[in-house]
Parts: sequence; C-alpha cells; structure tokens
Amino acid sequence: MYYIAVILAGGIGARVGGNTPKQLLPLQDGKSVLEHAVDAFEQSPHIHEICIVMHPDYIMHAEQMLLANAWQKVHHIIPGGKERWESSVNAIRLLGDKAIRREAKGEEVNLLLHDAARPFVSQEIINRVCEALEQHEAVTVAIPSTDTVYEMADGKVARIPQRSTIMRAQTPQAFRLPLIAKAYAKAIGADICDKQACAACHLPATDDCGIVHEYMPNIPIHIVLGEEQNKKITFKEDI
Repeated sequence: MYYIAVILAGGIGARVGGNTPKQLLPLQDGKSVLEHAVDAFEQSPHIHEICIVMHPDYIMHAEQMLLANAWQKVHHIIPGGKERWESSVNAIRLLGDKAIRREAKGEEVNLLLHDAARPFVSQEIINRVCEALEQHEAVTVAIPSTDTVYEMADGKVARIPQRSTIMRAQTPQAFRLPLIAKAYAKAIGADICDKQACAACHLPATDDCGIVHEYMPNIPIHIVLGEEQNKKITFKEDI
C-alpha cells in the first residue's frame, strides 16, 4: 500500500484573530503550526508522500518552509479552496492520476487527510490509522467525550444523547483513494447549486468522514482511538 498524507492548510483561521493564518503562527519552539504538522508525517515510516494544500495567498510561505526544513516527502504544494471540502477535492483530483498508475501495478493508494491546525498528532496515531487502513476502506480518529452534549432547537435543549455514545472527531481521517474520490463525486453532483462557484454553495458535512457517511452510507467508517494532545488550534488562547 502507498500512503499519502494531505495536510489541509487552506484556511485563514479567522477565529484566532490577527492578520496571519493560524497555520503560520509560531509555537513555543519557534516552529510554525504547519511545520509541526508536516514534521509528524515526514517522520512516519508509513508515509510515502505528502501534499500540502495551502491558502493561495500563502503558498510562498509553504515553499519557504519546504526549503528550510528540507522535507523529503513533500511532493506537492497546491492551492486550497474557499471551503474545507474544496481543499480536499483539489488534492484528490491532483492525486487521482497517481492512484491510477500505482493501481495498474497492483498497489493501492491511501489518503490521510489531516488538519494543519492539529500540530501535535503523534506517531502512534499515524501508525494506528495506517494499520487500520489495511483492513478498512475508511478510518477516522476520535476520543470519548468527557462532557455532556446537548442537541438544541430554538435555543432550548431538545435532546441529551448518552455520553457513552458520543466521541469527538480528530484527524487524520483516512480512506482508500478511489472511495473518497467517489464520495466527493457523488456529493458535488448532489449539490443543489448549479455547479457555478459561489460563496453560499457548501456541502452538508464539516469533514471528509461526513462526506462518506452522507453520500456512501453503506461504507462503515472504522474508529481508532485518538489522544487529548491531538487538539485543534482554533482560538488565540490555544496558541
């Protein structure tokens, strides 16, 4: 199997504040959020190749990081879209031809889609995801919820799910490449928009597993255990 990590860094991190996207902000050691995320997959023996999906205005920053860090596995730095799903689709389209060539040689291509805003993903998580992909077509990372969760309607509590059934999603989320490509093809075809790009156009899912769950409901999504340290940087306080 051939494993490609796709680092999704196409956003601008508006909730963090400031003029710099959160993936470019430095952590305590001086390295940026994005550098930490890429480093994790660069160091993994399972990962053969990395694709960085970057906000178009900041591709030069990613290219400078590539040179500064001498990453060997980063083969592509491509522009992202306005929505997260567009960034995923850009990577899937780029890597599709590679999958066809490798599949012709009897080698399956798997994608690990990871939020750049999760810079602390561990080698253990990456290992668990790659090993799970040997048996499953779709894999996600999640941790049990320690909080009670409310479903709301009209500003009131509508339902309180059993906490034992709730997990908090993390990334990477991983798939056999033909599966996630087919799921997005169905999703885009089902979109009520007339296929013209518009700010209001969006898909009814907030991550890649949501696309598979919504448009290919017969495919089970296997869950591997994540870690609390694999948190997402969302607000300024997280930095």
